[in-house]
Amino acid sequence: MKQIYILLLILISSGTFTAQSEYFGAGNDDGIKITTSDDFDGMSGENTINATGMDAELMEASRFLTQSTMGFDFEEIERTASMGFESWIDQQIAQDFEYLTPQMEDIWDQIYPWHFEYYKNIYLEQNPGAPLDDEAIAKIESDIFGPWAVDFHYAWWQNTLEGPDQLRQRMAYSLSQILVVSVNSDLRDHAESMTKYYDHMIEHAFGNYKDLLLQVTLSPSMGLYLSHYNNPREVPEENLHPDENYAREIMQLFSIGLYELNMDGSRKLDANGNFIPTYGQQDIKELAKVFTGLGAGEVMDNPWVDEPFFGMDWYLAIKDVPMKMYQEWHEPSAKTLLGQFEIPANQDGMEDIEMAVDFLFNHPNVGPFLSRQLIQRLVKSNPSPGYISRVASVFNNNGSGMRGDLGAVVKAILLDDEARTCEELQHEDNGKLTEPLLRMTRIAKALNI
Repeated sequence: MKQIYILLLILISSGTFTAQSEYFGAGNDDGIKITTSDDFDGMSGENTINATGMDAELMEASRFLTQSTMGFDFEEIERTASMGFESWIDQQIAQDFEYLTPQMEDIWDQIYPWHFEYYKNIYLEQNPGAPLDDEAIAKIESDIFGPWAVDFHYAWWQNTLEGPDQLRQRMAYSLSQILVVSVNSDLRDHAESMTKYYDHMIEHAFGNYKDLLLQVTLSPSMGLYLSHYNNPREVPEENLHPDENYAREIMQLFSIGLYELNMDGSRKLDANGNFIPTYGQQDIKELAKVFTGLGAGEVMDNPWVDEPFFGMDWYLAIKDVPMKMYQEWHEPSAKTLLGQFEIPANQDGMEDIEMAVDFLFNHPNVGPFLSRQLIQRLVKSNPSPGYISRVASVFNNNGSGMRGDLGAVVKAILLDDEARTCEELQHEDNGKLTEPLLRMTRIAKALNI
């Protein structure tokens, strides 16, 4: 601050200062003379205010990559600036990618010998002189725990920091914050369940949202987390009733939200000026009937059962295989969704599920509801109604008559004027607080850790 003050005094006292520049360093230096005590190696004091050090294209590319990646270095800034943002997005969408599950399995294979040696030494200490026969090895292997949450995290960091598909990684991360499961559950003990679930986000990051919604519905990880795994049909005499958890959350969090919305994300009002709920308790009960009869898709090797069955403990299920329908446990009655859509009685349970997911996906709320959340994850916390409306329009129709095209949606989000123009930076509600995890990934990528 002291140096700037001295520079101002010099300029003013010399009589050569003009008020053309908005701020020092931004150029507009006509009529201003800079004198320094020394110019070193071809450098000039004039460069302090003539904007030589400012490169708008690189600065804009840096801001763009902040919105569209998990992190980047200076080389990526230069590459993005030279190729243009739309071309960069197209290249990223076409970029090859890797799933987490194979990486996690490879990581586990690498660290398993260490685990074996660790538990072998414990066994030998506890059983001095005991032979290391097949029985002993089986005992040692039974004590080895994993792969579990930490192995999922190893694979996630590997993919995030080394993968060239940075837009896909950012979209997968954003979708995982909307279609949420958590390691703070029984999923923690099974890395394959978490990596497979995250693989759905990676695979469908630029795909169709309806496909992702159906994949999530059939995921054993989501089935456990939101309790529609082994969800039974209604048997009143045994006091059995469908679990309502997933039925409520697929509406509230994954598709239509709590209130009817306009295209710009604002809430519709009834004749009395009140918000209009999208669903009520009876709607949850009706939809819960749809998500009945789902259970383990396959059973892991075990000494007790050879075939999966409805009611089988989640622990015995192969956790990266989609749940399957056990028709005898699916609610056979007709279902009425949101008081307007009829699912007929006595049809195949999977057909019920596909009809319900299709109905929710086509609800007019989904475009603005999902668009707002993705904008908030990628660009800014307080998108304007116009921004939401423009993106929701692309969700409704990608320009080729397709609804739910997430590749088109992310392009619309990142190229919208509200994301790109500098004028938006002047608004007090612009921007978003960077979450701690993204700070870590950006530092790691910038420093090539």
